[in-house]
Amino acid sequence: MRTAVLTTLATGAALWLGVYAPGDGAQAQQPPADSSGRPVALPAAPPPDYGAPIVNEQAKAAADGAIAEAKKNNWHMAVSIVGPEGELIYFEKMDGAQSSSAALAEAKARTSALFRRPSKVFADQFSAGNVAFMTFPDVARPIASEGGVPIVLNGKLVGAIGVSGGTAAQDSVAATAGANAVKASP
Repeated sequence: MRTAVLTTLATGAALWLGVYAPGDGAQAQQPPADSSGRPVALPAAPPPDYGAPIVNEQAKAAADGAIAEAKKNNWHMAVSIVGPEGELIYFEKMDGAQSSSAALAEAKARTSALFRRPSKVFADQFSAGNVAFMTFPDVARPIASEGGVPIVLNGKLVGAIGVSGGTAAQDSVAATAGANAVKASP
């Protein structure tokens, strides 16, 4: 009987130490992984729902905000504003902007509107080796380049702005300034 009591006490002590000992046995929850075992980042929040399209006055305000940021930094850029369906609403190209910037700005804005997220998401995926989105049909293929930012008012995506002409970071800074310049229409 004495052996049974000692065995029970020893087992209880071992269990108690195994469960309650700080730092021992505790494991953090692991992030989800893809089929190759690489961690997959989950979005912080779902993308915004679509709303009514941006109006011309708001589109012009977005372009003005982006161009003001570009001028402040002596950048030469092209700016495109699209509606929620990716249709061109407003375009402006600064003097001295490179020729390819017009097409790239519109592609960045369209990507951001159609996928309801910044185009940088696709640039990051491409850099990480995930190029599956490159198999999308031409009409839905995103561009993997920074500078496309959604325009969200009252929690709804009303359009997107795309900026091209500088570095990836410069395009993103100008696009963000443009998106932030948009106010709800009265």
